Amino acid sequence: MIVVHHLNNSRSQRILWLLEELAIGYRIERYQRDPETMLAPPTLRQVHPLGKSPVVSDGDRVLAESGAIIEYLVERYGNGQLMPARDSEDYLQYRYWLHFAEGSAMSPLLMKLVFDRVETAPMPFFIRPIARGIARKVKAEFVQPRISEHLQYLESSLSDSGWFVADQFSGADIQLSFVLEAAAARGGLDQRYPKLQTFVEQIHARSAYQRALERGGEYSLG
Repeated sequence: MIVVHHLNNSRSQRILWLLEELAIGYRIERYQRDPETMLAPPTLRQVHPLGKSPVVSDGDRVLAESGAIIEYLVERYGNGQLMPARDSEDYLQYRYWLHFAEGSAMSPLLMKLVFDRVETAPMPFFIRPIARGIARKVKAEFVQPRISEHLQYLESSLSDSGWFVADQFSGADIQLSFVLEAAAARGGLDQRYPKLQTFVEQIHARSAYQRALERGGEYSLG
């Protein structure tokens, strides 16, 4: 039995969604973030040393990293679903987007989250204007331009079908979903990117996505 070590409001939600799309039986082990720090509980380190989510157990195997988990589950249990043929050009694109999501697109979104917290964090009054000024400057001159650059690239890369790999819904779309949901919540994904907005609406309407929400529980990136 596959076990998903599921942290609320995290990337592990997309692993539940993938499993629902593949109609694979699985069990959820739940972990809750600390309400103050928003970090995962120490018990998650008993599963994987870094204590992050998602982590999936499949028998004796313990797998971390969303892209690696998606690739493993699709190739082992997908029976040809959710990925192009290995000898095709589309497969190279599929692999590219699996890596692009966390390797490139997610980095500036994480930086924005960090500097947003710096800007609003309690601190001594004499430091506050300096720290907040630095945070605003970094966001305005570096972080937000990188986010916008990635969103424009993703907008231009969607195929006419509305998916990222040719005309086929795939694991790459599932991998990119967290990036685009995070961008919609706090990264500036708005009406300037109509194709990406449609993509987010399209994935949210899928029945497997809805089933994953029912099983996974609370999910908010705002």
